[in-house]
Amino acid sequence: MNWLTWLGDFFTAPDHRSGPDSIVHRISEHLLLSGEALLCAALLAVPLGLLIGYTGRGVTVVTALAGAARALPTLGLVTLAVLLAGVGDSAVLIPLVALAAPPLLVAAVEGVRGTDPDVRDAARGIGLTHPQVLWQVCLPSAAPTLLAGFRTATVQVIATATVAAYVGLGGLGRYVIDGLATRKYAVTVGGALLVVLLAVAAQLFFSLLARFALPPGVRAQHRAR
Repeated sequence: MNWLTWLGDFFTAPDHRSGPDSIVHRISEHLLLSGEALLCAALLAVPLGLLIGYTGRGVTVVTALAGAARALPTLGLVTLAVLLAGVGDSAVLIPLVALAAPPLLVAAVEGVRGTDPDVRDAARGIGLTHPQVLWQVCLPSAAPTLLAGFRTATVQVIATATVAAYVGLGGLGRYVIDGLATRKYAVTVGGALLVVLLAVAAQLFFSLLARFALPPGVRAQHRAR
């Protein structure tokens, strides 16, 4: 029953309805930080992954590096980034990008590698160049795998972006950290619940995107693999 009371106190608090500590404002900060990290990771990892997947060069190295990168402690990276770059957005963006890049890179590589070799050969046979085959044939075929990679990366980043509060930045982590520091456990529980709900919402968004945004033929080909 205490949990319900804490949540009621959290959501009905005047400070959480409007102002810089409002729930809407903190969610906006959290989504903005997560979006920046995902965009940077996508710009770095997806083109590289598509190229490696198409050429087949460096696949083993990419898989090994991606596995090692996932084991890096995010809070340790935040501390290191603060020491090197000072307190600021970069202190959190660098670790979040390092967290989001591996699943995007692996998804791009595996998605392109999963393209039917006969389809690629047929595309080359009708005169398409290698870049045209990559963008017009391999990329659509890799779309479901890429979306799965984005879903994994998004959920991980949303859950981990709470570390921004450790270096004085905003987001939902402010509720968790400030609540623990002041022993206002209703704030901590409410903030943690909002992070969970945001991660679940991201899961549902990408599930709906994969179901309705992808062409039926691409979805059927992905299920048949």
